[in-house]
Amino acid sequence: MTGAFDVARRHRIALALPTNRACSATITAVAGEAAYAVREFGVEVHLLVLDSSDAPTVAAHARTVAGLPAVPGVVVHHLDERAQRAFLRAAIDRAALPEPEPDRLLGLLLPDGVSYGACTNRAFLVAAALGCRSVHRRDSDSRYQAFEGEPVFPVHHELASLGRRAADACAGVSEVNLDPSLAHRPVAMVGASFIGELSVDIGGIRELDKDAYDTVVGLWAPAGWSEEERAGLAEESFKGAGLLPFRGDRTTLTLVDPMRVDMCNIAFHQDVYERLPLPPATDTIGSDYFLIHAVHDATLPGVLHNRDIENFYTGERRTHAGFMAYQRRFVKFLLSMLHFHFVYAGMAEAGPALLDAGQRLDAAPVRALLAKSVRLDRAENERRLDVVQRTYRRLGGKYAEFAEWLAADRERLLARAGRDIEDFVLLIDGWAALVDASRATDVRGTAGRGGSARSRSAAS
Repeated sequence: MTGAFDVARRHRIALALPTNRACSATITAVAGEAAYAVREFGVEVHLLVLDSSDAPTVAAHARTVAGLPAVPGVVVHHLDERAQRAFLRAAIDRAALPEPEPDRLLGLLLPDGVSYGACTNRAFLVAAALGCRSVHRRDSDSRYQAFEGEPVFPVHHELASLGRRAADACAGVSEVNLDPSLAHRPVAMVGASFIGELSVDIGGIRELDKDAYDTVVGLWAPAGWSEEERAGLAEESFKGAGLLPFRGDRTTLTLVDPMRVDMCNIAFHQDVYERLPLPPATDTIGSDYFLIHAVHDATLPGVLHNRDIENFYTGERRTHAGFMAYQRRFVKFLLSMLHFHFVYAGMAEAGPALLDAGQRLDAAPVRALLAKSVRLDRAENERRLDVVQRTYRRLGGKYAEFAEWLAADRERLLARAGRDIEDFVLLIDGWAALVDASRATDVRGTAGRGGSARSRSAAS
């Protein structure tokens, strides 16, 4: 698959790194993966550093980008929030959506708070503007494993299979676990997981009280699950691929189980993300996993591989403020499950009915399920908050302090869970127009008006 770079005959991909923290080492490492993709697959790689950091960190990242070696076929775009906002405003204006949606949509795409879904949605729209056929997402708090002295790049398996018919991708994987009736469908997603620390910062609860950990983590299960099922979920959740390092490639063509992949190590074909965005909820972990479920439930083929990325915790998550912020995101995740379990069940029942005549995701049935979920009784979420408050008070210390904050903010959190779904529905309603408008929007031109963008290209 090694070949010379040729823009005329090779497609473009977006290698996306959203960040709100210092991560110069990660930027350099991901640039290495971009160079590998060009060298081994002959693609044109647009490395997107979507930077929501503070001004000194943005400046440090700009210096890192400026110091990257020039690689023909790699184009680096470093966009701070001003540049991103300028691009989004131009695309929204071009989409000509009815008032008052434009201002509200801008807030959903670039909110004041942390949003894992929104930052990835911005990557999707920028990728559309750049003419990319896939988005490959990495995280700033992770790093590549090494094997025999070389970094283990997930993009190798992503580009080997993504977008190919499943029947054609069979020859390039270790194992096929896919119904032959699906062989005509394209590979829509390629992903793996992580090794290292838990993806959710609640390991301290497990250290203090294993029963408390099982109780709290079990709250993200559907309401009807047994205690045994909840305990099994708690045992499996947030561990990724565990601790064992990479020792050789294994790949499976299958319907990829959402529990086996992580958003720090994922790639989607444009026929997925240009059809359906991610939930834009703020301060909510897990809000960016929705498309993984949609691909699986729609019976779109995927490839699961084992080039797992190493996860680590940044210093900020060890601080008291970081702890409180992360626990809020965890609780909001638990509350979001009232709606998402209903939607996931509906998507699983619909199966291939989630696809249009062209075998691409159809947003309409997903939107209908989300809209219906807003009307669900919130008693289940009230019970979730009761259990979290009771358990955290029993743990004492900073957990008890968080329980008091939770009690004071209880009504707002309960209401917010429903409004987050309403926001998602609104975004879906405008998504097709936004994607089309983004294709006609110049990222570099609007970025220049934003004031702090950097683009480096050795391909032009």
